[in-house]
Amino acid sequence: MQVDKLTIINPVCNFDNFIQDNARPHVAKIVQEKLEELGWETLPHPPYSPDISPSDYHLFRSMRNHLAGNKFKDVQEVEKWIADFFASKQANFYAGGIHSLHGRWKQILLTNGEYIVD
Repeated sequence: MQVDKLTIINPVCNFDNFIQDNARPHVAKIVQEKLEELGWETLPHPPYSPDISPSDYHLFRSMRNHLAGNKFKDVQEVEKWIADFFASKQANFYAGGIHSLHGRWKQILLTNGEYIVD
C-alpha cells in the first residue's frame, strides 16, 4: 500500500512515527525492512502496558463507568448490555481513543515508564 493512497483516504495521517504492537506479522524481518525503506520510525511497544493499552485506557474505562450499579440476571443480559454499549458509541469515541495513544506514549517516555494517574 502506498503512503500516498493512505494520505488520500485519511489526509490527517502523519507517518513520521508509527506505533504498532509486537504481533508476529508486525515484527517480521520483511515488514521491518519495508518500514525502514519508507523511512518510518517504529516506536517501541512493550508486550503489555496498561498505561498505553487502548482497551484498558479508553474502552474499558468507559465501560466501567457505564457499568456502575448494573446487575445482570444471566449471560444474555450481559451480552445485550455489551451490544447496546458498543452501538451507543459514535465513531469519534473510538477515534479519540486511538488518537490519544501517541500523547499517552510520550507521557510514559517522559516519566521513564512510571505509572500515570489520570
